[in-house]
Formats: sequence, structure tokens, C-alpha cells
Amino acid sequence: MLAALAMAAGLLAAMVSLAVSIGEVSIPLPTTAKAVANRLFGAEFVLSRIHEGIVWDYRLSRALVAACAGASLALCGAMLQALLRNPLAEPYVLGISAGASTGAVCVMILGFGYGAVSLSGGAFIGAVLAFLLVGILAAGVGGTSERIILCGIAGSQLFNALTSYIVTTSANAEQARGVLFWLLGSLSGVRWVDVYLAAPVCLVGLLVCLAHVRALDSFAFGTDAAASLGISVRRVQIVLLATTAAMTASVVSMVGSIGFVGLVIPHAARFIVGPGHARLLPAAAFGGAIFMVGADIISRIIIPQQVLPIGVVTALFGAPAFALILYRARRTA
Repeated sequence: MLAALAMAAGLLAAMVSLAVSIGEVSIPLPTTAKAVANRLFGAEFVLSRIHEGIVWDYRLSRALVAACAGASLALCGAMLQALLRNPLAEPYVLGISAGASTGAVCVMILGFGYGAVSLSGGAFIGAVLAFLLVGILAAGVGGTSERIILCGIAGSQLFNALTSYIVTTSANAEQARGVLFWLLGSLSGVRWVDVYLAAPVCLVGLLVCLAHVRALDSFAFGTDAAASLGISVRRVQIVLLATTAAMTASVVSMVGSIGFVGLVIPHAARFIVGPGHARLLPAAAFGGAIFMVGADIISRIIIPQQVLPIGVVTALFGAPAFALILYRARRTA
């Protein structure tokens, strides 16, 4: 287990190093290492101010936010799939991402709570409202996992429509273009202040998940079985769902709404390490981080002198990967 975690951490570090080095201005890895050493350890390597600024002020913070966002979304997907016992559960499908997007857009364009509510706060409020709406709808139609997914899709469409209405009617052309690009997933505007939010949220979310490993394993047999094993089902559901909403809101407020990460990565991790959450959760976190950093690299180099929205890249790779996972599962069954 420790050896596997060390390998995953090494692969993530290698991907972050590549993300910092690759771009319109190619920077050698030794130069990247020297720039980081200058900032972190007070080294006095002589470097170009431009190269050092690109490495520290732009690319490194961007890569770290991408890693934290990918890990957070993958953890959310793993938690929701266990809680709902449905392989299609993830924040995007359940409308949490759409609600967070609506909340963030209300703050950005309409100025709701301006000065008192931050972008992250607006996204969190929207995520909570979306999940409450989905929960109320699901309770009214029976509350089975399949109906929860259907209610989530309905809620997602509703909040996406609200977001489009706000952007169309209240934003000028420049705002509309920026918001729509951001909603597709954009890391262009992230800086170190975003790292200081994304990293603690991701770490706390992982610790909360690991603290409930036994409960998540027991949910595989249903809520009745979990209760018979001494699990406080309602408390665990509230804690984990609130954690999911907080993690999703933090990601959406920074990089927009990104699909398929929370859906595909937990399945891929489950295929590699098995269904036990003690192994699955760390594997999903590292897998999501590596996937998002790789997607960010591709978004910056696939079209010369143009940056694709990262949500486009995750969908282009995530959809075929999910189809492959389903096909392999069908052959195994």
C-alpha cells in the first residue's frame, strides 16, 4: 500500500513538473527546479525574471489547483457512488455542479451579497440549494438511487437554464464570453490564493472520507445493513453529503463546472485497487489529480497559441474512457 502511494505521489510530482515546464514558452526542468528552489528555500540561482515569473506566478499555481480540483472531484464521485449505490452518481450528474455554477454566476454578474458573500460562498450556497432541491424531489418520488439520478439530471438542467438566463439577460458581451468560457472549465485565472483554498479543502475532504471508510464499505450492502453494523446512517449521510457540497463548490468557484472526472476516475481506481474504500479513496484522489493535470497540459498544447477549456478536454477523454469501463464490466459480468 505504501509503495503504491509512493509511486502515485511520484507520478503526480512528475506530471506537475511537466505542467510547469510545457507551454508556449518551453522551460527546461532544471530551470523549473531552480525557480522553485529560489522561492521555497532562498537559493540564489541566477535565472531569467521572465522564466521565474512564469514558473512560480502562473504555471505552478495552475498545476497545483488542477491537482487539487481533480482529487476533490474524484473523491466526491467515489463518495456519492457509495452513498447512493449507483455507478452513475457524481456531482455533475446530481446537479451539485450546476447549482454551484448558478450561485457563483449570481455573485459575479448580479452582485448578490457582493462584499459579504465571496465567489466560493455563492458557489457553496448554490450547491447546497441544488442538492436540497434534488433531495426533496427524490423524497417525493420514492428516493431510490435511480430516481435520485433522474431528479439530479432534472435539477442540473434547471440550474443550467437559470445560469444561461442570468448570463443572457444581465451580462454584457465581454462578461458573457468570460463566464461561458469559465463554465466550461478554465484554469487561466487561478493564482496562489486559489491554492490556499483548494489544498486545505481537498485535504480536509480526504481526511473526512478516510474517517468514514468503514461506513462507506457498509453502504455497499444497503442502509439497513449499515445500520445493523452500528453505523449512524443519517449522521454519516449528512456529513459526507455536506463534504461533497463544500468540495464541489470550492472547485466550481475556482475552475468552473467540469464533468466526467468524478464519474470516470472512481471507476478506474476501483478497477485497479478493488472496491475497498481504504484503498479506493487514496487511489481516486491521486488518479483525479493526475488526470486533471494531464488534461490541463493537453488543453494548453493541443491547439497552438490557444487554450481550450479544460472541461472540453476531460469530456473528450472521459466519455470514451467511461464507455471502455462499461464494456469491460459487461465482459467481466
